Amino acid sequence: MTADKSPSKGKVSGGAELTQAERVEQLQMMLDVSRQVASMDTLDAVLDTLVTVAVDQTGAERGSLFLHDAASGELFSRIAQGLKTREIRILDDVGIAGSTFHGGEGVIIHDAYNDERFNRQVDAETGFTTKSILATPVRNAKHEIIGVAQVLNKVDGEFTAQDLAVLEGVTTQCAITLQSMQLVERMEDTRRREIEFLNIVSEMTSELELSTLLRRVMTEATAMLDAERSTLFINDEKTSELFSHVGEGLDAMEIRLPNHLGIAGSVFTSGKAINIPHAYTDLRFNPSFDKQSGFFTRSILCVPVINKAGDVIGVTQVLNKSGGPFTAEDESRLKAFTAQIAIGLENAKLFGDIQSMKNYNESMLQSMSNGVITFDEVGTNRTCNQAGGNILRTVPAQMVGKTPLEVLGEANQWLVDKIQRVTETDEGESLTDVELIFGEDTVSANVTVLPMESGEGASLGTLAMIEDISDAKRAKSTLSRYMDPGLAAQMLNGGNQDDILGGKDTIATVLFSDIRGFTTITEKLGAQGTVALLNDYFELMVDCISEQGGMLDKFIGDAIMAAFGIPIAHDDDEDRGLRAGINMIKSLREWNLEREARGEMPVDMGLGLNTDRIVAGNIGSKKRMDYTMIGDGVNLAARLESACKQYSARILLSEYTVAKLKGVYRLREVDKVVVKGKTEPVGVFECLDYHDDTTFPNLMDVLGNFNEGVKIYREQEWDRAAAFFQKALDANPQDNLSDIYIDRCNRMKANPPGDDWTGVFVMTDK
Repeated sequence: MTADKSPSKGKVSGGAELTQAERVEQLQMMLDVSRQVASMDTLDAVLDTLVTVAVDQTGAERGSLFLHDAASGELFSRIAQGLKTREIRILDDVGIAGSTFHGGEGVIIHDAYNDERFNRQVDAETGFTTKSILATPVRNAKHEIIGVAQVLNKVDGEFTAQDLAVLEGVTTQCAITLQSMQLVERMEDTRRREIEFLNIVSEMTSELELSTLLRRVMTEATAMLDAERSTLFINDEKTSELFSHVGEGLDAMEIRLPNHLGIAGSVFTSGKAINIPHAYTDLRFNPSFDKQSGFFTRSILCVPVINKAGDVIGVTQVLNKSGGPFTAEDESRLKAFTAQIAIGLENAKLFGDIQSMKNYNESMLQSMSNGVITFDEVGTNRTCNQAGGNILRTVPAQMVGKTPLEVLGEANQWLVDKIQRVTETDEGESLTDVELIFGEDTVSANVTVLPMESGEGASLGTLAMIEDISDAKRAKSTLSRYMDPGLAAQMLNGGNQDDILGGKDTIATVLFSDIRGFTTITEKLGAQGTVALLNDYFELMVDCISEQGGMLDKFIGDAIMAAFGIPIAHDDDEDRGLRAGINMIKSLREWNLEREARGEMPVDMGLGLNTDRIVAGNIGSKKRMDYTMIGDGVNLAARLESACKQYSARILLSEYTVAKLKGVYRLREVDKVVVKGKTEPVGVFECLDYHDDTTFPNLMDVLGNFNEGVKIYREQEWDRAAAFFQKALDANPQDNLSDIYIDRCNRMKANPPGDDWTGVFVMTDK
């Protein structure tokens, strides 16, 4: 081999030819080394022996032997430090070693600092001065490069081609042993990890405390992947958030983030793992977290946690693998780990939910004013809340384990028999206003006895609920049968009876509704048919009123009188009243479809809404009271309901109600009217929100043209106004109100009202 001392190329050959004896000696040395390493048990011992031999045979100061890790794309070597061994890793394309590995040829460098491939930082960190380098690739029997051998600083003279041949010979002779030991080490490491993995999974799947399990999983995942930290996030289906617990004891805290944001959110929503070797070069990484915490994120591995049903229930995220980025093997191990613990996580989460539900149920039972007593399937008491103990005149804890007879006493044998009957038949029973005797006390109560069953239908025992209706509760229960329960409670808690009888001056939204053509309906249906129709009709309408928090005042024949804002006011009573009216019309339409399908006649109705000051309260005597409303505000609502017939409308509102509406509705100003008995005009509006495209086509076009027509109508431009009303009528030929105004324009044009006309219409009927 010819010598080439060019530092840029780095290849050198030369030196005297070996004698026959030297060749034999060299071959003997290689054979001895091969035998020596073949008898060793660990890869560390083999590496140390080969480096020692290489340094000795080439006359160098020190050396190293790097093996290639294909999974991480790195070259690694090990050095002894006391009783421990430290592993050094470099990327397989860095420095002289990386160049030799990829170049596949040995190199001799006489002046390291003049070679651009040399990394001076290594000398700066170690304090060692590298002068010359001899490096060669390590090949196995298949001629594949499995590593790089390197020695530094020839003690006497310069490295020669013979030194390179010796180094190549030593490493090649032992390459099979190296690769075998590397494989054995990998297998042992895999076996050790698998045993640890199984032990960890076995321990963790038995843990039912969620916060403890989360911390344990994070600790084990960090250690298993040799990372700096890890976090396990669980999805909260109720809030669509990923949550985890950080810290222990008093420092423990829960962190939450939306389950669709960031790297964790991306993995959760996609169900696919993300492996980021360099966090700051990835646009998905948010460096603000590092700025806040002071932690520096280098690499990230995030995998979904998938349960046995295939659903993603969370994500596991590990940060900063020691020695380089996370590998495909790390990803596989973390996926396997999370798959195994998914059952444990779900169990722990379910256990936590059950504990929360148990605590919630216990708190609810203790806060209930009704007594709740339970007996198990063999008939012994299991639980009793505080209210039950108060009713039974005993301490709840003293009842546990006793029979129904021991709990209730012989004086209440009828209830003991009732519990036994429910146990045998699995059918609940209820009794109202009965008497229970405990010692010298008599308790008036409503009693309900129910069977308890598991989700599979197995009997869990019996529950007895006792509502004490003695004194004030008896009065409240009785009053609630005849009027709104909230009103009854207000009356009973109102204090001074004279104030209740005297009434209250307040602002409310009054609703009046009435069936159209009711006289004709009664003639066709007769007495019984009319009553049946009214019962069905009132049930539908009252439900619509109650859903919006309204109070039914009374039925007046086929009419309904209700109010929103009494006895309890809300900040949107006007909207509640209008929504109730819209729902009443919609419910009536659906009911009519059912009636017509049965061959029965449909029912039509109109309603009026007005917001004003009214007097509301109980009017009557102390023996007979009727809660009602009176005042001009009530009368105007009734007049508007009646005006629905005149304007071919179903819902009319006063300007006072419209002014206080908070929502957006499809309204049009119908007229300015002076109702009978009044002198001041009131703006009247129609609500059309109960319509759809089928019942009222081109609604917005009609509203636009109609409102413009009303504006011009009040300016007495009859022809122009009529043209706009005609456009509205063309958009919907069924819009009777536009037709009415066209007729008005024609009459006004024939008989002009004069300059003092204000566009006000005077109603002469109620």
